[in-house]
Amino acid sequence: MLRPESLRARSPHGIASEIARLAADGTLAPGERLPTVRAIAAALGVSAGTVSAAWRALADAGVIVSRGRAGSFVRSDRSEWLSPRVHELAAPAGPVRLDLSLGTPDPAMLPSLHAAFARVAPRADTGRYNDVPVLPELHALLAETWPVAGVEALTVVDGALDGVARTLEQVVRFGDRVAVESPGFPYFFDLVDALGAEAVPLELDRDGVTPASLSRALTRAPAAVLLQPRAQNPTGVSMSPDRARALARVLLGSSGGRRVTVIEDDHSALVSSAPDVTLARLLPAQVVHVRSFSKSHGPDLRIAALGGPARIVERVVARRMLGPGWTSRLLQTVLVDLLTDASSVARVRSARLIYRDRLDRLASALRRLGVDVGEPDGINLWMPVRDERAAIVRLAASGIAVAAGRPFLTADGAPAPHVRVTGGLVSENTRLVAEALADAAAAPPL
Repeated sequence: MLRPESLRARSPHGIASEIARLAADGTLAPGERLPTVRAIAAALGVSAGTVSAAWRALADAGVIVSRGRAGSFVRSDRSEWLSPRVHELAAPAGPVRLDLSLGTPDPAMLPSLHAAFARVAPRADTGRYNDVPVLPELHALLAETWPVAGVEALTVVDGALDGVARTLEQVVRFGDRVAVESPGFPYFFDLVDALGAEAVPLELDRDGVTPASLSRALTRAPAAVLLQPRAQNPTGVSMSPDRARALARVLLGSSGGRRVTVIEDDHSALVSSAPDVTLARLLPAQVVHVRSFSKSHGPDLRIAALGGPARIVERVVARRMLGPGWTSRLLQTVLVDLLTDASSVARVRSARLIYRDRLDRLASALRRLGVDVGEPDGINLWMPVRDERAAIVRLAASGIAVAAGRPFLTADGAPAPHVRVTGGLVSENTRLVAEALADAAAAPPL
């Protein structure tokens, strides 16, 4: 870690050169957070403007990268394809005995793919390029289990994020606004940024997005509202059916709301303990629902279903024909097998119960230690801390990694410090893990 008092230069060029040399020789590690401009200026006895000029020179040279309020960091050459928000989700360097930063399912909970792949055709002959993009047998399964009966159109995409991104591309234009949950999924914020749109934050309580925050967001005429109805990432909140009806009524009661496209990301559908919930029951012509099989059957299958009004879904299908064309029909065959094979179905049901038990035990242990994380669903929980950086460092020292909370907030999101904990991975020693988490939550600022 760079100590401001160790620097010797006093001019913008000299400060920039010294920092660049420290980064080049490895003294400053890729991804390391630099001291604040004020801290360096105070230590060196120069103006903040002098240090800011050095920081601009370093950024222009590609030595450091600014992440807004999160600070400035030594640029990493290993993963520049990741956005600044996603960079912050990376686990800290050093040995980790328990990585709770991932937000991914427990590999041991996933059904075996061996038998399913054994029943796939031996050659990847898919027929004509313009065949229907969804296998008829998979389409029938999806329609039968969809959270709203009689959905107009269904297709299959390459994971939930692909479905959300493709839907946003169809309904959002440069300069539009998109209402998103804050805290919410960092990739959604990045998608909004990539479209040249503006994120309008929605607040959450224990039943999901609050009607009052949605009502406020609608006054800014968003083109889309992006929701996670179950096992919300990062909070673990699942929307109650009453709350879904209340949100639908807010949209119906607003002249702007009646034109908004609602995109629902049901990313943890089959491992969530909450019942199916969707605003499409009251707003079928406005809601695109995305159901992922990553958490339940395997992230690397890259399959999610997308359903909603034909006027949007068919545009998504048409656009995909100019790119990937379709989601691998071989993998669709595997998914059909996994959704109908008795042992695979039982495995997923068991995983849902195990995740429920793991989160319940961890949340209960934390409550007994004075840390209230609500009643999370799925695999993640959102833990309040006194100081985010201090909590992460305290846990890292004990070999536990968690995800920083800042990337899960919009620029004007709630400032209360939190960290995201993938509690669904805590399979043993729950009490000891809870004690370490609670100790970190109380850690004073460094």
